[in-house]
Amino acid sequence: MLSTEHLLPPSLIAPAPWSLTGNGYIFLYRLPEKFVREKCFLFDYQRDSYKGLLASMMLVDYHTTPVGPYRELLFIPGVFELLGKNTFSISKIYVSDANSVWNGIENWGIPKELCDFDFQALDERTDKLVAKQGNSTFFEATIRRGSFSFPLTTAFLPLRITQQLRDEWVLTQPSAKGKAYFGKLTDINVNATLFPDIAPFKPWGVLVVKNFTMTFPVATFTKIKP
Repeated sequence: MLSTEHLLPPSLIAPAPWSLTGNGYIFLYRLPEKFVREKCFLFDYQRDSYKGLLASMMLVDYHTTPVGPYRELLFIPGVFELLGKNTFSISKIYVSDANSVWNGIENWGIPKELCDFDFQALDERTDKLVAKQGNSTFFEATIRRGSFSFPLTTAFLPLRITQQLRDEWVLTQPSAKGKAYFGKLTDINVNATLFPDIAPFKPWGVLVVKNFTMTFPVATFTKIKP
């Protein structure tokens, strides 16, 4: 069961809503159901409600947030049926800031864990993204973006994220907009003990999003029926 009891109290408590800005990378996948169920760190409630469709991985470089700048790597295995509706749900997520861990769990039930990141611009259009714990790298990817940009907004595709926090369902509907480019994943390596190893699978699509603005609103909490 997800809990913050094992964490030290945060030095900065930042209740929702949050307004954020930054850059991001979105990877979309069609993954085999067996792989998702066995290798993607599903919680029991996600395993029971999993429907499939598109999975997504995201890397985010937040420039401004209520707890300061931080970086993030997350995985959404696909669509789930929770609270009688189709919804997304996060099974694995790392961030670079301890305050983000605590506030992410308590505000939205997002199961954040802590790690370090290194984002490097290899040239004007190519970035290398690395996540590690201690001296051990468990994720690295190189992405090259195209030259043509277009607007991207959740107004045309509303997001619904549902997580379980203790004895409650937590429903959040974030919104975002920014300038997007099509991208290409040129290299990736993943340690499967810490993150879903999607390296053998070709992305269905890759987007590089620049200068986005995002809002994570106050979530809706609903008691789980016995």
